[in-house]
Amino acid sequence: MEVVIVPDASAGGELIAESMARLLRRKPDALLGVATGSTPLPVYQALAAKVRAGAVDTHSARIAQLDEYVGLPADHPESYRSVLRREVLEPLGIPMDAFTGPDGTADDIQAACAEYDRALAAAGGVDLQLLGIGTDGHIGFNEPCSSLASRTRIKTLTEQTRIDNARFFDGDIDQVPHHVITQGIGTILEARHLVLLATGEGKADAVAATVEGPVAAICPASALQLHPHATVVADEAAASKLKLADYFRHTYAHKPEWQGL
Repeated sequence: MEVVIVPDASAGGELIAESMARLLRRKPDALLGVATGSTPLPVYQALAAKVRAGAVDTHSARIAQLDEYVGLPADHPESYRSVLRREVLEPLGIPMDAFTGPDGTADDIQAACAEYDRALAAAGGVDLQLLGIGTDGHIGFNEPCSSLASRTRIKTLTEQTRIDNARFFDGDIDQVPHHVITQGIGTILEARHLVLLATGEGKADAVAATVEGPVAAICPASALQLHPHATVVADEAAASKLKLADYFRHTYAHKPEWQGL
């Protein structure tokens, strides 16, 4: 696992956006796995700026969804399909027919989960999966004690995750669904490159457990240690509890520029 410590969220967003741009330059139809929430916004904003500047062409890019609420209509403003349309597809000029995601309104949710795994495989797999991390170490909606071999499935959100997400529902936790469809950890690990962005002091414990702790289901993100190409980008606050922070800074400072992330 590579750990890159950056000054702030903006620097992290620019770094990851450039990695995505490099990928799209060599593979224009790359399948980008995207996450929702406030953490990845600097990535999408930086990538959109590159598109506007003509530094990268996203017209052939494809987008895959990480997770979705169960029961919210697709056109609900806080369904993740709607959020990604506003924050990713429209700013990057990517049409909805280049988007794939699970159906959170399906009558048979289990079948919808299995179908999404098949759709990702049929698309050739995810080339780069962007991840955030929860304060409890979850990735996607794989809450603590999720199976590290899990596939796309329905999950029940913890109370803490619902509290964290209430800010997107006018601060009203009662509006936050109890269930979601999420790519499982096993599904996530099939992406060719995993990039986890963490910002803020509130993520420091989770980042330390992910990077320096044991691989354990209590911290689902620790499964990234098993991946052959996983990158953790953390700002100074999120990296504040890493014992090997100086080592990570040293190794990144001496990394050949051509390697990228």
